[in-house]
Amino acid sequence: MITDTDLKHLRRCVELAKTALEKGDEPFGSVLVSEDGEVLAEDHNHVAGGDHTQHPEFALARWAAENLSPEERSGATVYTSGEHCPMCAAAHGWVGLGRIVYASSSEQLAEWLGELGVAPSRVRNLAIHEVIRDAEADGPVPELAEQVRGLHRQFHSSSAN
Repeated sequence: MITDTDLKHLRRCVELAKTALEKGDEPFGSVLVSEDGEVLAEDHNHVAGGDHTQHPEFALARWAAENLSPEERSGATVYTSGEHCPMCAAAHGWVGLGRIVYASSSEQLAEWLGELGVAPSRVRNLAIHEVIRDAEADGPVPELAEQVRGLHRQFHSSSAN
């Protein structure tokens, strides 16, 4: 179930996705929040330089592994503008992070990109539960998913020019 607190953090993720877009990058943003509600770290996409592993969810998993105990990691929540890709879901699972809350799903993204004529990624589109056996994941959130859709439309219309 999505709470008001979840919505607050997801809105920040959408803001971070907008920041990525403004910097010429694909619009994704993520926030790591402790069990007691403290924002621990946040990031946005950095793939425009050519390294397509520079996803914010992956960066937050690394940060958590370096800065939090296993207990703190399992109690933390990762909020993100888009459902984790398989690489990020695996990183999330390997470092033992807790709940994942996303504004838009991988399935929605694939559909939107198809509508925009964007070629499918080489990496398969998998739901988080297909990567992390015991994942606690909530999303998408329709009103925020529409905002994320608009950001992707903007990114791909500007990159086509």
